[in-house]
Amino acid sequence: MTPSAGARPGADVTPSAEVTPTEDARPGEGAATPRAEAAAGTGGTPRTGEDAPPIPRFLARAALVTASLSIAGSLLGLVRDQSLARLFGAGRDTDAFLVAWTVPEFAATLLIEEGLAFALIPAFSAALARRAQGAPGDPVRSLVAGSLPRLSLAFAAVGALLAAAAPQLVGVLAPGLPDPALAVDCTRLTATCVLSFGLAGYCSAALRAHGRYLAPAAIYVVYNAGIITAMYALGGHWGVRSAAFGVAAGGFLMVAVQLPDLVRRLRDRQVTRAVSGDAAAVRPVDVTLMATVLLFGLCRQSQVLIERFLASQLPAGAISHLNYAQKVAQIPMMLSMMLCTVTFPVVARALADGDTERARTRVERDLAVAAGLVLLGAAAVLACAPQLIGFLFQGGAFTAADTAATADVMRVYALGLLGQTLTGVLVRSYFSAGRATWYPLAAMAAGIVVTSWIGAATIGAWGVTGIAAANAAGITVTALLLLSGLASRAVPVRARGVLRELSRPLGAAAVAAPAGAFAASLPTAPLVGLLAGGTAVTVVFVLLGHALGAQGCTFAIRFVRTLAGRLAHAVLR
Repeated sequence: MTPSAGARPGADVTPSAEVTPTEDARPGEGAATPRAEAAAGTGGTPRTGEDAPPIPRFLARAALVTASLSIAGSLLGLVRDQSLARLFGAGRDTDAFLVAWTVPEFAATLLIEEGLAFALIPAFSAALARRAQGAPGDPVRSLVAGSLPRLSLAFAAVGALLAAAAPQLVGVLAPGLPDPALAVDCTRLTATCVLSFGLAGYCSAALRAHGRYLAPAAIYVVYNAGIITAMYALGGHWGVRSAAFGVAAGGFLMVAVQLPDLVRRLRDRQVTRAVSGDAAAVRPVDVTLMATVLLFGLCRQSQVLIERFLASQLPAGAISHLNYAQKVAQIPMMLSMMLCTVTFPVVARALADGDTERARTRVERDLAVAAGLVLLGAAAVLACAPQLIGFLFQGGAFTAADTAATADVMRVYALGLLGQTLTGVLVRSYFSAGRATWYPLAAMAAGIVVTSWIGAATIGAWGVTGIAAANAAGITVTALLLLSGLASRAVPVRARGVLRELSRPLGAAAVAAPAGAFAASLPTAPLVGLLAGGTAVTVVFVLLGHALGAQGCTFAIRFVRTLAGRLAHAVLR
């Protein structure tokens, strides 16, 4: 399972509410003082404006910006999947579209969520650090000039190649597909997202490195809105091809929503330095680093290829059941990763400044918070899977049998959510220093071998649930390998301490899931059962996690309480 794809306290969620690292920096309120900021700089150089290190209040605001818009994007993603299920069901047509959906899934992982960001955010962080040190010229503009034109050309070429080779691609991805022609048409439409997602990912990485989170957090809102609009506007004439057209349109909306802010960031400088013969040399992104991060993302996303290759040999609808289960099950993972999206530039900047202790503390805290949140979500998914799928999707062309099959698969997927989240947090740490490393790729390849072997061995007896079990086992192996190798290769985290901390929320989730399942089974209405089960899971998990001393639960509760209070202040003031 892979990722598909923030309001400021005391202010509205508008472009004017964008946060910068030095806002509200007051001594005594968790903010760095000017003296502390000066000490943190390389060579004792004070930082101002966009070059200042992020501070706790800034992180809270940035996380709230990301959280608000990410939740909105996730909700629209659910509406998108609901619309796909109600309009086209779970059969031949949706199987064909979901094979074409492989292209945007790969592109999102490689170019927006992980691969490209892992290379570009450290590169922009290093350029900002050189700017703060008084480097001649503008290292940030030099980086853009040296990387954006070449990357854009590469994105366009790969997109055109995929469109031309769509028949062969569909044949490789799903050889048993009953309607390959429809899948080919959809693939040619979705191939455009290689260019649009690449440009969107570039803009997101540059803006986040500058401490700008509003526009990057909004990209999945406009993307999903474009797909939903296209399905309802064109579905009657184009059928499921309308969803593929929506993917193409939504991709370019991702670029449009970010480009104005990026242009302003590059033009408006608090400290203007003339670009002359002494200007900083153009420094393109390291090719080896780019290769390692893209190959890692490609290897991770190949889990989807394995799933769909195996599922294409099962009865019609198997690919659709896997997709609907995956999209819902990964919501807890997406929510748990929001803070890490904000703090990745913080870790990269700390390493650029040579502050490994700050980087280690940040990564260990991120692991604790993310694990606590995702295990709470996983327990809820395990407890309330039938009620959740029935409430979200059942109706129209999506039958009760589809609900039962999807819920069974989703419960198995939930077993791998912790591994998915740990992999996402840990791999950011490997690449945050901006240096090439092949270890994450080797760890992911080992997980893929496990996934392939278990999937091939269990598909005959377990069908789609065997495929989901293989996914969960493979990603868990990858997460353990990444954790064991991190201290010697990147950020010096304490692996044994991390594992001890993870055991506490894991124990709480093991008790909360059956308690929630019992509560969810009592009412007959899906919505009432969902509310009862979700409430039981939350109460048991929080109380038991607190009793066990789970650090992640404490951080998460404090974080949610702070964000809720600030959001209430923004709304009610």
